[in-house]
Amino acid sequence: MNELPPRKVILESILSPGDAVAMTAAVESLHLAYPGRFITDVRTAAREIWQHNPRITPLQASEPSVELLRVGYDAIHRSNQEPISFLEGYCRGIGDALGLPRLLHCLVNRPYLYLSEGEKTWIDQIREHFTHGRPVPFWLVNAGTKSDFTAKQWPVEFYQQVIDSLAGRVQFVQIGAAGEGQAGHRHSKLSGVIDLVGQTDHRQLIRLAYHAKGGLGPVTYLQHLLAAWQKPYVCLLGGREPAAWVTYPLQATLHTLGALKCCEKNACWKSRIVPLGDGDDKDASDKLCDLPMLGMKQPVAKCMAMIRPGEVVATIERSAYKT
Repeated sequence: MNELPPRKVILESILSPGDAVAMTAAVESLHLAYPGRFITDVRTAAREIWQHNPRITPLQASEPSVELLRVGYDAIHRSNQEPISFLEGYCRGIGDALGLPRLLHCLVNRPYLYLSEGEKTWIDQIREHFTHGRPVPFWLVNAGTKSDFTAKQWPVEFYQQVIDSLAGRVQFVQIGAAGEGQAGHRHSKLSGVIDLVGQTDHRQLIRLAYHAKGGLGPVTYLQHLLAAWQKPYVCLLGGREPAAWVTYPLQATLHTLGALKCCEKNACWKSRIVPLGDGDDKDASDKLCDLPMLGMKQPVAKCMAMIRPGEVVATIERSAYKT
């Protein structure tokens, strides 16, 4: 009896680069669960994320027998009721798109990124441009958000307090997309850091994460990159998302779930602190924070402000010296 030829599929996701990094775990799981059954290509944000990935074969939708499938993670809508992770959500979404409902599960605990042998030998941007070739251990910090999800913002003042408290012990490198003009990214300038905001393309950031000792920030692209390289990350979660949805090995998830009425039994999944007047439906009242705090450099949710700088410093101290 002849075996069926492998299915050729292009998996398409129109979401952010961070989502694309998480999606790598689902593609990895698909090939582990069904070896030889699929030939896969992708269409996502930041194609550079998939560079050198052995699970990817270039395909064209116009080729015979190639399927183009839109994938996502509808399981997010059950994340308050089920102990499900982002990676598992993507696996379920791809399984559903392939006609394998509830059969494809996540078989890995992190995203999968790949460097070429040449890339592994390149020195990082810090050594190249800031330390005259001298290797310096560093942590990456993303102290901003995109304007579509400002509810992820931790007080800028708190980031600065953490950096000041660890000065001389931890060198921070601030990263992020450049200002308001690029997809509404907002990154307040910090002092005492090496400033690379707006100075890294996707591949450069992937390599920086590979060389970094750890990272600090909200649920974001940087978190998933560091998870792929199995690096520590202090994730500032507050009460917006379920802890199970975002937690990775080696990463500390600082949340305030259960501490306020608005996130007492479930994560709130709110989008913004205050309306921005940009016409986005995330300005709707049901998507705005119930407990905004307005007396800081940027509006923040109370659940985020409840995470204190000293707690973050102590968490970094536990992680910084074992890597």
